[in-house]
Amino acid sequence: MIHIDGSFLEGGGQILRTSLALSTLTGQAFSISGIRKGRSKPGLKPQHLNGVNAAQQLCDADVTGDEPNSQDLVFKPNQAESKDLSIDIGTAGSVTLLMQAVLLPAIFGSEPVTITLKGGTDVRWSQPYDYFTHIFLKSVEPFAETETTLLRRGYYPKGGGEVQVTCRPKFGILGYKDFPSRLDELRRDLPEMNLEARGELEAIEGISHASSKLKGVPERQAKQAQKVLEGLGCPVSIKTEYSDSRCPGSGITLWATFAGGGTWPVRLGGGGLGERGKKAEKVGEEAATKLLKEIHSNAPVDKYLADQLLPLMPFLSSARYKASEITPHCQTNMYVIKRFLPVEFSVEGTVVRAIGKGR
Repeated sequence: MIHIDGSFLEGGGQILRTSLALSTLTGQAFSISGIRKGRSKPGLKPQHLNGVNAAQQLCDADVTGDEPNSQDLVFKPNQAESKDLSIDIGTAGSVTLLMQAVLLPAIFGSEPVTITLKGGTDVRWSQPYDYFTHIFLKSVEPFAETETTLLRRGYYPKGGGEVQVTCRPKFGILGYKDFPSRLDELRRDLPEMNLEARGELEAIEGISHASSKLKGVPERQAKQAQKVLEGLGCPVSIKTEYSDSRCPGSGITLWATFAGGGTWPVRLGGGGLGERGKKAEKVGEEAATKLLKEIHSNAPVDKYLADQLLPLMPFLSSARYKASEITPHCQTNMYVIKRFLPVEFSVEGTVVRAIGKGR
């Protein structure tokens, strides 16, 4: 039984989500105490309970403590298998955060799966759907082919967004009893990750969106973002979209594509969310300013992607990256991953390297 301290560093829900994903994949049981102790309202909320339920479905786990506001949980996985999932959070809880509990088992499964999620697609304190699709999932391509479909956006407070994510694994290790030996096989077969440098800025793309009742808002967000970015000397293309969402809302996600990076693409992201009383131009400007900060850092990995790459790194024979910033989320994920997998992380400045057995 692996024990996880849910109050470690920032003490958020990511500790639980990473633990669920790695427990399901490796077959190791864990207990966690102090769940989300660092938050103003600690314990399990609907998003987290749905994550527990989803992981439980994948591995027929024996679970205790899966109750609203519980700060303690025991998760004992049994035989894991690939299967389609359909999850309705029932609130504006983030669908992209919930994916962190099930994506790793999905990309290392034995067969293709489709995961349908309902909740918030573009909400605070989480990566927007477009960042998840156009930046993070690009980093998963060496492990699995992925395809996403946005059926409807979900904004705060009503949620109601719906997305589908299909994963077609290239390496099936889910449910294997001899997990360590399978890990060694992967390290021989998968390419190295070296993201310490980047090439020339090639282009900037983005998606500016709003609920159908907010006419003109996506266009105003995009226009202001384009104005801020026009001095970079590269093509800037920002699409505009409307969605029949349950409540008003808007947002914009931008990403910059660079040459270089080898097997792993180099993409930096930045975004902004609309709020009541906040001008559309301000939302667009904020997104562009965040992206500019990442571009000027000269790093090939932005601060949001840095913690999401970590669970993939132990499966590679050599993995390292340079990020614009090492956040508490990064340090927290390192803590959890080391509890489940034979890996250490070396951090020098903003350069992270995974060091595992046989390397």
